[in-house]
Amino acid sequence: MKGILIDVSKCIGCGACREACRVQNNLPESNDTDLSARTYTVVKTTGEVNYRRLCMHCLDPTCASVCPVGAFRKTAAGPVIYAAERCMGCRYCMVACPFGVPRYEWDKPLPLVRKCTMCSDRVLAGGVTACSEACPTAATLFGDRDTLIKEARARIAAEPGKYVDRIYGVEEAGGAAVLYISPVPFEKLGLPDSVGKEPLPLLTYAVARS
Repeated sequence: MKGILIDVSKCIGCGACREACRVQNNLPESNDTDLSARTYTVVKTTGEVNYRRLCMHCLDPTCASVCPVGAFRKTAAGPVIYAAERCMGCRYCMVACPFGVPRYEWDKPLPLVRKCTMCSDRVLAGGVTACSEACPTAATLFGDRDTLIKEARARIAAEPGKYVDRIYGVEEAGGAAVLYISPVPFEKLGLPDSVGKEPLPLLTYAVARS
């Protein structure tokens, strides 16, 4: 399974990832400062560090578990993809996502849900994501998820005073294909601790069985 490692300490806030994503997905130019139907990744700052936000591509995605028509699907390669032709606009995915990622095209007469696809077409063809290819500082790395976890652990071990001793996304909400290492606490990056370690769809399944 493929994944993305974001090393917040290396992000210079240049926005190359955002522009590469825009071009790759044929998105309009936008000044949106948060994720939107027109912006699949954003670069923000805490004042101390710059960081990206995008879909986490959960290993057991809640968006897929709650979708009544199967519009969302986790692929073996890693990306969580969206089949627009299946979507009926219920927006359960938006409510269920623990990271608040999916966005809706409120301004269109036939709206769809939009989010990062982890460049699924490129990945399935053996390529890398547009954002990782564009990053000038290797703050965004693409590769095998297990290899990225080893790389993250090696970076933390090499400079223990530089990083929080944790890789966000290894276990959170059952794990994700997008991973973070950071010199500041993850909650400062808008990444919640409240998601726990269990895949959230397990809660749905437990209720359904009761």
